[in-house]
Amino acid sequence: MGDHILAIDQGTTSSRAIVFDGKLRVVAIVQREFTQHFPRPGWVEHDAEEIWDTVVATCRAALRKARLKAGDLAGIGITNQRETVVLWNRRTGRPVHRAIVWQDRRTAEACAQLRASGHEADVSARTGLLLDPYFSGTKAAWILDHAKGGRDRAERGEILFGTIDTWLIWKLTGGRAHVTDATNASRTLLYNIHEGGWDPVLLNLVAVPAASLPEVRDSAGDFGETDAAVLGAPVRILGVAGDQQAAAIGQACFRPGMMKSTYGTGCFALLNTGTRAVPSRSRLLTTIAYQIGGRRTYALEGSIFVAGAAVQWLRDGLKIVRRAGETAALAGSADPAQAVYFVPALTGLGAPWWDAEARGAIYGITRGTTRAEIARAALEAVAYQTRDLLDAMHADFPSERATVLRVDGGMVASDWTMQFLADILDAPVDRPKVLETTALGAAYLAGLAAGIYPGMEEMAAGWRRERRFIPRMTAEVRAARLAGWHDAVRRTLSGGAVRRG
Repeated sequence: MGDHILAIDQGTTSSRAIVFDGKLRVVAIVQREFTQHFPRPGWVEHDAEEIWDTVVATCRAALRKARLKAGDLAGIGITNQRETVVLWNRRTGRPVHRAIVWQDRRTAEACAQLRASGHEADVSARTGLLLDPYFSGTKAAWILDHAKGGRDRAERGEILFGTIDTWLIWKLTGGRAHVTDATNASRTLLYNIHEGGWDPVLLNLVAVPAASLPEVRDSAGDFGETDAAVLGAPVRILGVAGDQQAAAIGQACFRPGMMKSTYGTGCFALLNTGTRAVPSRSRLLTTIAYQIGGRRTYALEGSIFVAGAAVQWLRDGLKIVRRAGETAALAGSADPAQAVYFVPALTGLGAPWWDAEARGAIYGITRGTTRAEIARAALEAVAYQTRDLLDAMHADFPSERATVLRVDGGMVASDWTMQFLADILDAPVDRPKVLETTALGAAYLAGLAAGIYPGMEEMAAGWRRERRFIPRMTAEVRAARLAGWHDAVRRTLSGGAVRRG
């Protein structure tokens, strides 16, 4: 057995393979984007076979780049976009429909009907989640209802359900392992996070057959062995976690009260609550942070659907920048006298608002408004939304220690954005030396199971900060900015906004 770990980081817009050595140092990174499909407004799909192809290609390329062979690996860790769901034919291994992505809103009406029937309180008590199209269960039910004979075939176990980790493990093992881990299971709307199993009441309510579901395992452990044809020799899959939980692990947020926030396509903040599943009074999510040795650790989570995606929209939709990296400099040149607010509800609003029908809006535009003010508003929106999440988390889980937010994801490379985040939070923001925290978390889980990486206390002691951003904004300015933001949100919520059509 070797002393390197291959981490598969399968995200919303790209697949990456990262090789770590025995000291958790990055040796090689390879990334490939894949196609985003938008068949209707509010619908987002991926081709699961294309995802598989990009994963195989990046894994092989990363090994070549690291000058390693499969035999040099102690194991593979997988982290993935969590709520995206694939259903496939057990015999042929072919998907019966495109994967429905976590951003997709097509099941909003089904969720609304379940809420109207009075089911949300019971669902939340069992899953820690809310009835929202964000989660996997109603997406899977939709596919079964629209695939030919889908429901009957799933009842017979001929069609299999999986989040992206499950789909990749099935393909990697040549169809020998139909498994997931507890963190991914906890995002399906079908899993009882207190009892640690698929919940018959929820399966009946959401209408997903038990025969289609994978076996749920610890986040660090045996997930099967890859087919030799994939990488040239069999390799054990030893670690799996949903991307946000993997990022919390990579940020060494192992103690109750520790927080991290990841800024990628969306923004996701997690607060470790230890072995206690804390019910939220602020419409946050209670989720499994990780499960190791059969012991569950829980977290409160706030989910923002659009963060980096807003910058992508500025680039690809409005075409006011050519590269995402231009936005920080553009924001820095904006007129400070213009109070422009962008509420990026491009796919609805997530926590703590949970308004699937809200749509994006920009407020405060004048004839003097330029692309600089629009770019600044897009970056500022990320900080404002994070502040809403942290306020809600503190209400649910008061902490004696002052908040320090550990951050990661593509957007944290921008000093301007991180400084504004610290200013609006009125709290220090720590950027780590190793920015690949999501892949690092997956690698750590696999290396922990393989016995080549240290325990959690040693891992936490080895975490290093690259820079700390300290708040500089006055309390008066902060209060005025937040008041303007909350006014913009109230105007955007679907219940109060003026809408056409």
